[in-house]
Amino acid sequence: MTVLGARALNRATLARQSLLDRADVPVLDAVAHLCGLQAQEPQEPFVGLWSRLRAFDPAALSDLLIRRKVVRTPLMRRTVHLVTADDALAWRARHATMLRQRVLGTYRRELAGIDLDELAAAGRAVMADGQPRSMTELARAVIDDGQPRSTSELAGAVMGDGEPRSMSELDGRWSGAGPRALGELLVAALLPMAQLPPRGLWRAKAGARYALLSSWLGREIGPPAPDGSDPVGQALVRRYLAAFGPAASADLRAWCGLAGLPAAVAAIREELVSFRDERGRELLDLPDAPRPDPDTPAPVRFLPAFDNAILGYHDRVRIIDDAHRGLSVAGARVVLVDGRVAATWIVEAGTVVVTPLRRFARGDRDAVAEQGRALASFLSDGDGDRVRITASPG
Repeated sequence: MTVLGARALNRATLARQSLLDRADVPVLDAVAHLCGLQAQEPQEPFVGLWSRLRAFDPAALSDLLIRRKVVRTPLMRRTVHLVTADDALAWRARHATMLRQRVLGTYRRELAGIDLDELAAAGRAVMADGQPRSMTELARAVIDDGQPRSTSELAGAVMGDGEPRSMSELDGRWSGAGPRALGELLVAALLPMAQLPPRGLWRAKAGARYALLSSWLGREIGPPAPDGSDPVGQALVRRYLAAFGPAASADLRAWCGLAGLPAAVAAIREELVSFRDERGRELLDLPDAPRPDPDTPAPVRFLPAFDNAILGYHDRVRIIDDAHRGLSVAGARVVLVDGRVAATWIVEAGTVVVTPLRRFARGDRDAVAEQGRALASFLSDGDGDRVRITASPG
């Protein structure tokens, strides 16, 4: 079986992620190909797409959000992702169990004993008026018996067993669980939700407000397959490999957070080709996907915080040294030099400030400065191109 070294895997990753050559495709197609972009920091996807697309216009992404062609929603790994509307509807039910498990694991004590079906019904009753709400507003409305709905309406919605209850008994249903825990359980797990504009628009600063995904997009989410098969899981495997492969099953799991995909992998294995990495792990891939020559030159690229080009793998050595692995988890923005994380970057007073993680060769330093100036111009709408590279570590 062919062994793919770290450099070969690096060039394959860059090619799949449109980081080797910027792609000349519509923004919607790019978001779909990338299986979405991690987006808990609302402005970061703009930098991610700028680094991947030729002549990227941030207004195009804002327009897609406004027209509901893309949507911000809790999905892979229980993090907010910017995905196409079609993918949000197709993938949400497949992620439901994982989302619940992750929220319940975070708030194990506060949410112990909560009837999840009852809480979900109470949340739907609150959101039935179609009004967007923040996570806290939704949680407090549920705690307060669903205001602004009448208490009688909410009581009828949550008393599906037909047993009469007093309002004091209803008030006690969520005792011990604070608004934060209840709110996260509702918006990130129990109710398929969309995070609405203006949050996520170019240069917009707005709090997170939610609506039901089906209400916002005007379509219901796709249900699980009734025959127990997993066509969505199989599609996820194919889509992941197209954007991230070659990859091991552990990498796939690290990207999506789903533990139940071995059957999906097994179902399509005959479609796939196999390799091994230098550690002996089996890597799967699509047969016709690009795997460039390891010596292919890789240009400097600036990546946003939490970019999936790094976080989309369990074994990230193909793109970042183990010594620096924590940077991406902590939300550092990074610079790729020769395809690998070689620096971090921030913006201070309109200047892109680059902090090397290792000493740059003169040509690399010049390339980082050039790309940094282009990024500064993009971020300032052409008003400035200042870049500063700090001293390299000794």
